Amino acid sequence: MKLQIKIDEESGKIVDACFKTFGCGSAIASSSVATEWVKGKSMDEVLTIKNTEIAKHLSLPPVKLHCSMLAEDAIKAAVKDVELKRAKLKGNSSADAANAPIEKAADA
Repeated sequence: MKLQIKIDEESGKIVDACFKTFGCGSAIASSSVATEWVKGKSMDEVLTIKNTEIAKHLSLPPVKLHCSMLAEDAIKAAVKDVELKRAKLKGNSSADAANAPIEKAADA
């Protein structure tokens, strides 16, 4: 699963999210729910989204819970990647790098 988020630097909110998932319908549905739930939230807020909430929302059977776990892992990976990119930009003194929009794809 690959989750991509775009963050508004002024508000700190996630303004867009998209995914690429290869797998069963449950995996695709979990990815879709994750992208919808992260939009409009801060990075701290999205870290509180748990796979159990996704599974309950989609009424996933126990055998498909791993699909919701992938979605939660993808959210965490995307936030981590944004934080790493921000840290790297702070260390770079280039004005062009400092003004670059933060958009990151993360694999889970």
